[in-house]
Amino acid sequence: MTSVELGRDLRVILDAAGFGAYDSEALDVRVRTRGPQGTAATTGQKHGPAGTQGWAAEPPDAERIADLDVITGREAVAQALVLRLLTPRGSLAALGHATYGSRLGELIGENKTDALRGLCRAYILEAVREEPRVEQKPLAIAFDVEREPLTAFVVQIVVQPVAGGDPVALGLEVTL
Repeated sequence: MTSVELGRDLRVILDAAGFGAYDSEALDVRVRTRGPQGTAATTGQKHGPAGTQGWAAEPPDAERIADLDVITGREAVAQALVLRLLTPRGSLAALGHATYGSRLGELIGENKTDALRGLCRAYILEAVREEPRVEQKPLAIAFDVEREPLTAFVVQIVVQPVAGGDPVALGLEVTL
């Protein structure tokens, strides 16, 4: 199984498991440094403010350049599913993708009940069924009731890529 079989996409979220970023730049671009001779220095380290956790100080003579970042394989599958779940179903109809997205946004403003949890599960199943990179039925959909605030469902979804290999798991908080 190759990464190409699982897809290749532009990175639009920081990683499949989280959405945190210090600014929007980290969501869709890769920042690299270019050495003083014009050669790209791609050390794999993130550069940013010195002392910021997870960031390394930039060399003093480095030039920062931004480039689109590409993800492949399991990471691309996870991102595709997260984006589908977060996009309101039908919002891309004008672009020819009438069934893309999920109905999770319809839960906003509703009171949290077991029936609503069931509806959330149904909307997740519906969205997973439409994602061509994963098997139509998730391996698991589990709600973490212990971690849920009063105004959200916390759910973990495990899917099997159609290209085979290890399952892909992702967590999502569905705010009501």
